[in-house]
Amino acid sequence: MSRLHNNLNKITKLDIAIIGGGSAGISLAAKLNNVSAVVVEPRTPIERDCSWALWANYAQKTQFQTAIKGSWQQWRVTDHHTEVLHSSDQFHYISLSSAKYMGQCEKNLAEGVDLIRATAEDILTEGIGGSFSAGGQQYKAEKIYDSRPLKVSEDSLKQHFLGWEIRTKAPISDPQIATLMDFRVDQSRGLHFIYVLPFSDRRLLIESTMISKKLEDKEWYRQAIYQWLKEQEIEIEETLAEETGIIPMQSINPLDIKSGAIGAASGAVRLSSGYAFASIQEQISKLAECISCGDFSVPAPIHPFLNHMDKIFNGVLMAHPELGVTIMMRTAKALDADGFARFMLGSATLIDWAKVILAMPKVSFLKQIFRQ
Repeated sequence: MSRLHNNLNKITKLDIAIIGGGSAGISLAAKLNNVSAVVVEPRTPIERDCSWALWANYAQKTQFQTAIKGSWQQWRVTDHHTEVLHSSDQFHYISLSSAKYMGQCEKNLAEGVDLIRATAEDILTEGIGGSFSAGGQQYKAEKIYDSRPLKVSEDSLKQHFLGWEIRTKAPISDPQIATLMDFRVDQSRGLHFIYVLPFSDRRLLIESTMISKKLEDKEWYRQAIYQWLKEQEIEIEETLAEETGIIPMQSINPLDIKSGAIGAASGAVRLSSGYAFASIQEQISKLAECISCGDFSVPAPIHPFLNHMDKIFNGVLMAHPELGVTIMMRTAKALDADGFARFMLGSATLIDWAKVILAMPKVSFLKQIFRQ
């Protein structure tokens, strides 16, 4: 950092500046070489630690090995009538520690790429670049990438959750299975499910997750977790951590996307599921490769066709929230494990799509298609 701060009265000129050091920002910074660059992020990885998840193939699992908290080749989706259990040889459902991942990226920054632990202020854009201040220093960059997420609209559809990491008094059953959605909970306020990742037979992450427009009081999510644990006859020995989150499921108007926006700010969140890490990684890998060839344009994170289909899904969910559980269960039933993983990752085949479409409630989806 001394290279950047040797004279506070001068403007430090850079090839690239990255505003925000979250998943997208620090991933891009870690892939840059042979450029002068900074990534500006006020918080440490530990201060922002949470769980990220994705379906990973063998190469990806190896890539993220140092940050993996848990890995499962079996996962289930269940309601009051049915349990769908998937077992895959091709994909693992993995949970990552965001702190470990971002910390490793920070350690891997190449020479000439620096981290500024401060807030970017007075940002002025000039074409694809601009100027800003951070930590008492002025900077001017030929290109600015901004990973700060857009503001979530109050009346938009969103996925919101509260989760605990707990240690149980006794070993739980089936720690080799991740429970992605258990709908045997209160459905009166929107699509609601319990999400459970067993890191061992006595340590697990459990979240009460809602897909709706309205956020609930924290105690409401906690009570849902308490009730689910009671019904499963699981007793808590110790609560290790609590985390909350809000994931926007609203489509972003291309005109509202700022020049240089990356990650969630560029529309990398899957509108129908809230998953983002895999699409962010794909976007950032392509962007880093383009930068090395002199092309600074940001690749679209998600194909327009997929966004269009997700908008139809979300439209049905908002118009007919009572169909939410049915839609999710039918999707899980229609696909095998690998097809389900591809579908959730946004890389479904035409056959995968055909199976899902044929399984959906036809009238509601046809009405929504004509509204688009």
